[in-house]
Amino acid sequence: MIYLTRRYAFPAAHVLAQPAFSSEENRRVFGRCANPTGHGHDYQLEVSLAGPIDPKLGWIIAPALLDEIFEETIGARYSHSMLNELAAFAERVPTAENIARVMHDELTEAVARRSTARVARIRVIETPRNHVEYGETP
Repeated sequence: MIYLTRRYAFPAAHVLAQPAFSSEENRRVFGRCANPTGHGHDYQLEVSLAGPIDPKLGWIIAPALLDEIFEETIGARYSHSMLNELAAFAERVPTAENIARVMHDELTEAVARRSTARVARIRVIETPRNHVEYGETP
């Protein structure tokens, strides 16, 4: 199996807080990340696709097409946003794990509509010490 991986970046902010918890409980569980004013990250997102290689062009998907899909699906909607205020995170805490799941689901639909490739894995790099992968293991 061949995988194509491209890396993207988008800045966004979030508050790690479970709405069902009190402020004190959120601070106990999430620490300073539960600050109600939020904090930001320069997220990096690695998108790995798999699929048939076009015999004439030699690739799984045109890189420019994947860039376009990313910008329309993720970049335009999530960049420079407060993640907690977006519909995708209305009922889930915007942890790196949940961000990975949301991005995987949204890109899976968009890629399938426009190519024969499929989203195999998403890697969200939140900080130099914290990243999450969701999807297949290569």
